[in-house]
Amino acid sequence: MTEQSEAARRPLNTERVLRAAVALADATGIDSLSMRRLAQELGVVPMALYKHVANKEELLDGMADVVVGEIDPPDPDVDWKSAVRQRILSAREALLRHPWASRVIESRTRPTPATLAYLDSMIGMFRAGGLSVDLTHHVMHALGSRVLGFSQELFDDGAPGPDPGTQAAALREMSRRYPHIAEVASRADHDGRSVVGPGCDDQFEFEFALDLLLDGFDRLRRQGWSSTATQRSHHRS
Repeated sequence: MTEQSEAARRPLNTERVLRAAVALADATGIDSLSMRRLAQELGVVPMALYKHVANKEELLDGMADVVVGEIDPPDPDVDWKSAVRQRILSAREALLRHPWASRVIESRTRPTPATLAYLDSMIGMFRAGGLSVDLTHHVMHALGSRVLGFSQELFDDGAPGPDPGTQAAALREMSRRYPHIAEVASRADHDGRSVVGPGCDDQFEFEFALDLLLDGFDRLRRQGWSSTATQRSHHRS
């Protein structure tokens, strides 16, 4: 009996459908995922899937929940800032295992149940660390998608680079027209695997920004910062 026929004999349930969809997206990309392709992978007819997911959007919701479910729980044995840092980096690791997941999460019109539970838990970590409700509100805005392990860069050009001669000419022209951009671009250490463009180390850039944010949040917490007092100060000035 073949592996595919053995798989087809196993009872189909929602978890099996979702995990198969995640594996298929990992292997072939999210754009190639379809209900028909997933049914073939599971060895069933497409209509069998609709007993477990109503449509493609519900399938994507469930796939997002599977990925978010891979994020490590909070570590109760470290301080709040270290615990938040560890958890956000665990979220990043989950998204790196599933490169399509950030697109799916961003495309959801409403947060999925697992995402809501994760965000609720993160807010609880900030509150347990002594941040006020007011500060925590602004902290979540400042973190944005970073709390889920990804960030939207200014430019994300996945196109292949030009040949070395063309690239050198382009850099010379950029140096002439945009000297400050060229200065920073030429200073960066190159990482060919970077998803935010040549010249950037993804993980370093992510952790650099995360640490800046967490240090800033901690400073505001110690200062007893409130948005109301800040707004009053701005109005007086």
